[in-house]
Amino acid sequence: MMPRLTSFSGIRQAGRLALQNSLRQSFLNPFNVSKHFSGAAAHEIEKTDDVLEPSQIRNVAIIAHVDHGKTTLLDRILRECGANVPHERAMDSITLERERGITISSKYTSVYWGGMQMNVVDTPGHADFGGEVERVVGMVEGCVLVVDAGEGPLAQTKFVVAKSLNLGIRPILLLNKVDRPSVTEQRCGEVESMIFDLFANLGATDSQLEFPVLYASAKMGWVSRTYTKGEDAGFQCSMAPLMETIAEHIPPPKGDLSSPFKLLVSMMDHDSYLGRLVTGRISSGVVRVGDRIHGLRSGEANTSVAFDEGKVIKLMKKNGMTSVLVNSAGAGDIVSIAGLSEPSIGHTVAAVDVTEALPAAAMDPPTLSMTFSVNDSPLGGRDGNQLTGPKIGERLMVESRSNLSIAVIPTPRQDAYEVQGRGELQLGILLENMRREGFELSVSPPAVLYKMENGKKLEPIEEVVIEVNDDHAGLVIEALSHRRAEMLDMGPCPESVGRTRLTFTCPSRGLVGYRSVFSTDTHGTGFLHRAFLTYGKYRGPLGNVRKGVLVSMAGGTITAHALMGLEARGILFVKPGMETYDGMIVGEHTRETDLEVNPVRTKELNNIRSAGKDENVRLSPPRLINLEEAIGYVQGDEIIEVTPKSVRLRKSILDSSRRKAVKRVKKE
Repeated sequence: MMPRLTSFSGIRQAGRLALQNSLRQSFLNPFNVSKHFSGAAAHEIEKTDDVLEPSQIRNVAIIAHVDHGKTTLLDRILRECGANVPHERAMDSITLERERGITISSKYTSVYWGGMQMNVVDTPGHADFGGEVERVVGMVEGCVLVVDAGEGPLAQTKFVVAKSLNLGIRPILLLNKVDRPSVTEQRCGEVESMIFDLFANLGATDSQLEFPVLYASAKMGWVSRTYTKGEDAGFQCSMAPLMETIAEHIPPPKGDLSSPFKLLVSMMDHDSYLGRLVTGRISSGVVRVGDRIHGLRSGEANTSVAFDEGKVIKLMKKNGMTSVLVNSAGAGDIVSIAGLSEPSIGHTVAAVDVTEALPAAAMDPPTLSMTFSVNDSPLGGRDGNQLTGPKIGERLMVESRSNLSIAVIPTPRQDAYEVQGRGELQLGILLENMRREGFELSVSPPAVLYKMENGKKLEPIEEVVIEVNDDHAGLVIEALSHRRAEMLDMGPCPESVGRTRLTFTCPSRGLVGYRSVFSTDTHGTGFLHRAFLTYGKYRGPLGNVRKGVLVSMAGGTITAHALMGLEARGILFVKPGMETYDGMIVGEHTRETDLEVNPVRTKELNNIRSAGKDENVRLSPPRLINLEEAIGYVQGDEIIEVTPKSVRLRKSILDSSRRKAVKRVKKE
């Protein structure tokens, strides 16, 4: 077996060199020209025992801040390499990703350029999904850092860059959106200097500081090695400069084909027929269909524990937008394996004679927690079919195995579980997925996870970068001052006249629920970016960040007649025809205290007409709170009722007299 592998590079050397030259000249993907990637309609690789040498592989991640053009760039790369891309945001395979226009989970694909196989990993840009970045950057040797040439590096840029540099990854800087009129060559130079300073401050090595710089318009489909607007005579709209730079600058993966097979699991999926699919980069050796393998996990005192022995049933790789079957794969390649039922992300899959697990990626700790429990409201059980505590717990444990940044902790209550995560958006996405799967549950307000060091209380601090119109800056500064934020910098936006950029450090608890307030204060024209910075000294209680609520004191169908009399009391969250119950929150009070109201009151009818008193009821449009707003809105003694069809706010204690008794006890 081994002589076959060691002589692999010389067996068909002449044919491979001819193929590489042809690809370099025509920039074609060998989907239709190589015998290894031909035939089936799904471009299934012809099954072969050939194993690629590590020198023929490049593993690269695309990292960026939110909305800097990472997903669009990946679409253009796929098209350039001949993949069939049916629509924009092709790699966003999750329904919520397409609906919200953000990347939620990391994914990978393979493309072919100049005789090389390039495994490209797509990563989320939002800080709440930083765990997705942490668990996959270990699979690559290089990264393409996409930065908006107008905005420059923002909060999340620093987060993903720090993770990459710490692992020794070689970066390529791609300044995107340079085709916009506001972006000049001088501005690109400024951003390049900012990135260099950022790398230096994060402890980059000399080789990492010698990063190549490319200029691009992902939307228009071109990359250039020099600053250009793409208007020069003879300019070619192509991704070729980027692909060539990846091949030249990113080192091939390290790995010995003759060593025993080892793979660190970085992604996990489930197939109805094959069961659990684990994905990762092969650290060493060769794996073939039918090989005996087992799982390894780290135990106590730096030991490794073996479990779940089996054999490779299926071996798959990505090829553009499709999965293809292969018979074998070698060190440096990224593959998916079916055959084991227990390994999860962070575990090692290896040959049965291997006894030592690979080191797993270090993960930042969660910063927020919420308690998920059974929905016990009077309207519970009407919409969903997954209602019990064990069902909820089973679903949460499945999530924690596939998402290492989420931790699930049992509570003294058998029907409740504490879920710890990175932020409101991450926990909101989990809740949205569960409600779409038919779950009904009650959710507590998010609570910040504190740390104690040397007898001092520490809390998570985030860096917040805000861009607003000049006349909205005062409102933002005032609102964040109540939330214990400290301003670091204030100045004009580099690419927008009449706008101000503000930089703060703020406790995570102060940012809970602030995004909707920010949107209202800036009339939807502001941009807010945040990322975890560090654990810092506790900054004291927050100021007044929310008013009281209107609490229903009766159950039934809400009437227009009742709401007409409540409009003057505050902002309504409900409309006529909705169902309510005693203890449900139906609006926000104009004052700081809660107010009990009757939203189901009906008009008393008699047989006497009163002039001018029988006019039609006209109500202002209510503020219908969605799930993300609800997570940031509820406080203290309130919870969220989540069902497949509704999101309701309620008091945790529904009975009014009991709530008052508890309040009296707390005051005493």
